[in-house]
Parts: sequence; C-alpha cells; structure tokens
Amino acid sequence: MCGLCGELNFRGPADAAAIAAMAGAMTPRGPDAGGAFVQDRIGLGHRRLSIIDLATTSQQPMVDAELGLAIVFNGCIYNYRELRAELITKGYRFFSEGDTEVILKAYAAWGTACVERFLGMFAFAISERDSGRLVLARDRLGIKPLYLAETPGRLRFASTLPALLAAGDVDTSIDEVALHHYMSFHAVVPPPRTILRGVKKLPPATVLTIEPDGTRREHTYWRLSVGARPADRRLTELDWRDAVRDALTQSVRRRMVADVPVGVLLSGGVDSSLVVALLASLGQSDLKTFAIGFESVGGLAGDEFRWSDLVAREFGTRHERIPIASSRTIEALPGAIAAMSEPMMSHDAVGFYLLSEEVSRHVKVVQSGQGADEIFGGYHWYPPLLASNEPVEDYARVYFDRDHAEMAEAIAPAHMNGDASRALVESYFADAPEARPIDRTLQLDTEIMLVDDPVKRVDNMTMAFGLEARVPFLDHELVELAARVPAELKVSSGGKHILKEAARGVVPDAVIDRPKGYFPVPALKYIRGPMLDFVRDILHQPAAQRRGLFNESYVQRLLAAPDKALTPKGHSKLWQVALLESWLQTHGV
Repeated sequence: MCGLCGELNFRGPADAAAIAAMAGAMTPRGPDAGGAFVQDRIGLGHRRLSIIDLATTSQQPMVDAELGLAIVFNGCIYNYRELRAELITKGYRFFSEGDTEVILKAYAAWGTACVERFLGMFAFAISERDSGRLVLARDRLGIKPLYLAETPGRLRFASTLPALLAAGDVDTSIDEVALHHYMSFHAVVPPPRTILRGVKKLPPATVLTIEPDGTRREHTYWRLSVGARPADRRLTELDWRDAVRDALTQSVRRRMVADVPVGVLLSGGVDSSLVVALLASLGQSDLKTFAIGFESVGGLAGDEFRWSDLVAREFGTRHERIPIASSRTIEALPGAIAAMSEPMMSHDAVGFYLLSEEVSRHVKVVQSGQGADEIFGGYHWYPPLLASNEPVEDYARVYFDRDHAEMAEAIAPAHMNGDASRALVESYFADAPEARPIDRTLQLDTEIMLVDDPVKRVDNMTMAFGLEARVPFLDHELVELAARVPAELKVSSGGKHILKEAARGVVPDAVIDRPKGYFPVPALKYIRGPMLDFVRDILHQPAAQRRGLFNESYVQRLLAAPDKALTPKGHSKLWQVALLESWLQTHGV
C-alpha cells in the first residue's frame, strides 16, 4: 500500500512542484521510497510502502518504455502471480517480481477490462505516452481511495484529500449537500462529493478515461445485487454455512501473500477471531495479534481484552494488549484528525489511529475484520427492515443522526440546502421497488456506508503509520456470495447468523455467542473534563466563528449537556460538530 498522485494539464506541462508537494504530504503512507515522473502534460508521483517485491525494480512511478506506459498504484493484487504467468504466455516480459508491473502488462493486454481480472484492493493511474491518455481506476468495494481536484485546464488526483490541498489552487468552500450528509448520514458523504466543493472522489468499481482534449468516459465495471436468487432456493442453511466458510477461507488465504510478516487486528469479536482461526488452519505460524482498550467512562467499558485474550490463547498467537489512558486519547486527537482524508466522526477513528501506531512497530501488514457487519447483517437496524412497510422511514429513524427538523436547528440557514440524506435513501429504495426492504438496506450500506465510514477509516488510520490493512470480508467474491444468502439467515439471532454458524467448530462458542461488541472509546461518547475543554476550544476559535457553519444556540445547547445529546447509534452529537470544525481548521480550510 502506498500513496499516489498526479496531474493532467490540458494547457501545458505538468507542474512538477505540485506533484512533489502532493507526494510529500503522503510520506506516512509510503515511508520506504518516493519518486516522480513527468512527461509533457502528465506527471505522476508516488510514495512506496514495500510489501511485495522489496527490490528497487518495483519502485514507482513505474515506466515501461517498450509499451509506452507509466503507472502509479496503491493497493495489492492478490492473484498477481497467476496473472503474471498468463501474461508471460502471451509474450510479455517482466523486469520485476511484484504486482505493479502485472497491472501495467495487464492493461497493455486487455485494456481497461483488466480491472475485471484483478482480485484485490487498488487505485491506480496509467498514462499512455503515445496517445496522451490517462486512465484512473478504483477497486470494486472502494477499499483504496482516489480523490480528484479539477480546475479549468487541469486535473489533479491523489490518494488523500490533504495531498490535493498541499498542491494548492483548490476550491475549499463547503459543499452544502455534503454537509447535510455529514450531519445526518453519520458523516458518510457518498461519492463523488466530499465536504469541499473543489474535491471529488472517484466512485468504487469505476474506470475513468481522460483524453488529451479533456474528453472523458466513466465506466462502472462491477455492481452488487443483494437478494436471493431463484437458482439458490434448493440450498439449505448447512449449504450456505459451508459456502461462507469456504469462501472466507479462500479470501484469508489470498491475503497472506506478502514478502513481510502479516498480523491481525484482534478485537475479540467473531469477525476478527474467525480470521485468526482461519489463518491458523492455513498454517500461519508465529502469528502476531493486537488488541486495544481504553479507560472506562461513565460505566461504559473501554476494552474487550477478555475476549481477545481467549482467542489468542486458543490459537497460540503472539498477542499484544495495548491499554490506552484517557489522556493519551486526547494527545492523539490532533494526529488522528490530520490523518483523515475526510472528517470522520466515529469514535473509533482515534482507536484505530492509536492501535496502528503500536502495531506498525511490529508488522507492516495486518488482516482486519471490517465489513462483516455490512455484508452479513450484523447491525441493530437490520431486523426492523425485514418486514418494513415504510423502509425509508424505518431506516432514517434508526440510522440518521438527526432528522431534518434538528438539522435546521443545527446548521446555519446559509448552509441549509434541502433534505439531501432523506432524498438519497428515498431514491435508493425507489430504484428497485420490487426488492425487499432488507435487501435494499444491505445493498445501500455495502455500496455507500461501508465504503465511506469503516473502510475509509481503516485505510486512513493504518496508513498514517505505513501499515497496510487487508480486509478479507471485502473480497468481492465473498461479498457476492453474502449478497445471495437469504436475509433471514443473515439478520436473525442478533445478526450475522450464517457467519456465526460458519464459525462454529472453528472459533470458541463463547466468542460466537457473546453480546455484540463495538470499538468503544468512552471519552468521545461522554465528553467531560479535558475532552470537553478540547472541544470548547475548537468551537470558540476565530476560524469557527468566521465560518459560521452552525447555529450558536445549538452549539451552546450541546456544550451545556454533552452527555445527553447522542445519536440513535449512540455517538456524541457534540463530537460530530467539533470534529468537522477541527478537521477544517487542521487542514487550513
């Protein structure tokens, strides 16, 4: 995993200084090496985290003079060896042993359709020397990010939004629709928008081709369809259980490919515990696992060490407990916020940041359990959608942080612009009226919420310390299988029923049958003492007063009783407001 950037200038030579500034801003994502390539109107920059083929022959930007192609790439192609062998039979010659060159040769062989052959996570940019064409692409589940900033005559792109800001000349005014999503849709801002008008993001499963004259073609190469298939009606619960276990085993196996050791972020929940169990069954020896815990606040427990310890003992891992004092949480907040490509209000962002800081001292690659709740129906808002007659209303009630009436109380009139989040959900359900509400909900969460909440959070926080996170639950073949499993087999028994059954006999029953846990950071839910001082200082900064995003009466109400203002998901509304303002101040907006 790395950081990529570049510029396509339609009026003159690419700006080498801007490319250097963008790449420099992403040094934490790629601490091992860096490089740049400028040819006429196209420039590419890169920061490298060496995971596969540690030799200099795999450094980027990678240029193949024979093919007339150059590439910058972020991610990992797990089936690169198989593709490499196939390309060799077609007559392609390789000068490196890594996956970057495989993408380059695959593009030469199959054009933009090459993305359909890749098993993995990726964002890349390929420039064609002879045509002047630029091709940008992103993986199916949006695991790897790609941001765009366009001005008249120029397009820049990068793995992070702050990298684009580092190059300058970005419209940093607030996108009102994105602001509504942030405050209502749990900080999820669906692509192509971001909180800033001048920055967009390439949607997942998308290839964008840009010609030298600015003509562009955007192609979506993969779509998920959630719902039972007629051909699957004969399958029993045991059939689904075995299929899920086999597919997850294959996914975990694929993500073992690396030329450095691979560890696991072990929360002690069924998802990460199953990853550990499968790695052990696949012969992974000397496996390192890591768990983090926080001080309790207001009776809310801040760690789940008892469960992660149990799993570590069961499978003989080299386990690291990482206890975090509340004071350390506050100290880490500026760094965590700086690492966010977009403002993310979920409490566990700082948890992943601190965890990644420690884990990066031991390994460069970890597997993680993110994504299981979305694809296997693990959240509390899914069961009400099973038989819902008003799916939009039911979804909004259990998921939205605020209804539209409270939005009007919170956001200054100049920044109110309709009920964007409600309109998005309404259009999503109306787009497939014949589908079951529960299936549309699961698809909505997989395609939108998953990408721009937990997946983005894991990428940003781990890459802040040059740590590559791999997410086996987001193998697209496993996601496609999970989409076909009947909803009742997913959301029953407290959620993730079929996944829990697949785990039986593999993971201790005590872990499978425990109450669902989250990644608790109590100090950000119950904002008191020094944390309240931190928040108050942010909201009273002159920059916040000048910006005027929020109604002062609303902010004062939250400050007066922060513990009483929680979203339906149990998150602090005060922290949500403060986090956005802090992110804007941190990045000089």
